Amino acid sequence: MGTTGQGQAGQAGQDVDEVNAPPVRKRSAVRGFLAATRLTVVSAVTGGALAALVVAVIIKDVPVFLTGGGVLVVLILIGVVAGRRSPADEEPPAGRIALARIEDLRATSGESADVPVKFRLTVAPDDRPAYRVKIEQHINLVDIPAYRPRGIAVVEYHPDEPWKVLIVTRPTAEWSRRAEEAEIDSAPESTLVVSPDMSEGSWCMLTLFAFLAGAALVVLLFRAELFTSGNDDGAAAKSPSSSSSSSASRTFSSSTTVSGPSTSLLAFGVMRVTAMELEARVDTAYVTAITIEDHRMAVRGDSTRPVSETVHLQSLPYELFPGLVREARTTLGVRDPRSWRIDVTPGTGAGAGPRVRVTVTGKEGTAHLDADATGRVTDRRAVGESG
Repeated sequence: MGTTGQGQAGQAGQDVDEVNAPPVRKRSAVRGFLAATRLTVVSAVTGGALAALVVAVIIKDVPVFLTGGGVLVVLILIGVVAGRRSPADEEPPAGRIALARIEDLRATSGESADVPVKFRLTVAPDDRPAYRVKIEQHINLVDIPAYRPRGIAVVEYHPDEPWKVLIVTRPTAEWSRRAEEAEIDSAPESTLVVSPDMSEGSWCMLTLFAFLAGAALVVLLFRAELFTSGNDDGAAAKSPSSSSSSSASRTFSSSTTVSGPSTSLLAFGVMRVTAMELEARVDTAYVTAITIEDHRMAVRGDSTRPVSETVHLQSLPYELFPGLVREARTTLGVRDPRSWRIDVTPGTGAGAGPRVRVTVTGKEGTAHLDADATGRVTDRRAVGESG
């Protein structure tokens, strides 16, 4: 009863598929695929979120920063919840006891009483064909002489995961008797079973690749904004025609363009930041005209004009301008606005503040509304109205 003879070992070579039980392999393959997919997605999203934070700081885009930070918070919360949940459906499978023939063993160096030993075994369960497996297990120095090539050992294996084998160093009396009486033939090399799971190095490479891919994708999406923000000052320095040639005529003009869907001048804070850049470029805050479009802001000025006939760049309520644009696009009869423009000019008359005009254009025509320096609407012209 404790012996696995020639017939069982011979049958092992013919029944490799039974050893590698197709349902078991399929379940392991599915688990491995799902784990790899989950790790890839999480790593890519994490890399993209961190890259979004860095990109947002460089291009000064608040929505992108909030998006990246929000994604990271969600990932952390999911990790905390998943860590606290105990998966009831992944209980370790129950092990079974069997006999195994030691084909070969090799002890490696160790600094303690338990030495790591690499075994090549032929496992011979009572209810299935014998098969080969390679394992590594720590064995006490005192017990190592009990294990020798062609000897019989008592092992514990898992039917659903036959590559998980553990030598039982203290078997029961019955199994010790069976091991002494048993004779087990070597199973063919073709019956060798290995774990279908990825190695630790493969998991690390997959994580790194997915992380970098997610970060690279975000950088590519915002490459225009990154290059624009980095080259604006350089472009101004390389083409000083606006300031040098205008110095002779005592007039100046300058403009800047932002690109990308997330860098519209309607985004919170973008108008004021752009105005500060233009002020530094023309070296004065007093201008005679300001033009603002979706992705472009331009200023003109004349140094001979008195301050009362100019507009101070930083005194305008840029934070209110997006609301004026929204009101002009929705209340002036232009159902499908194709473009909008804000023109700021000095007011006329003593003590008059700057004049702000918002113009929208669509297939119905052109309409505009006027506002004062506080953002209060003072006049409006809907489509079809004269004046």
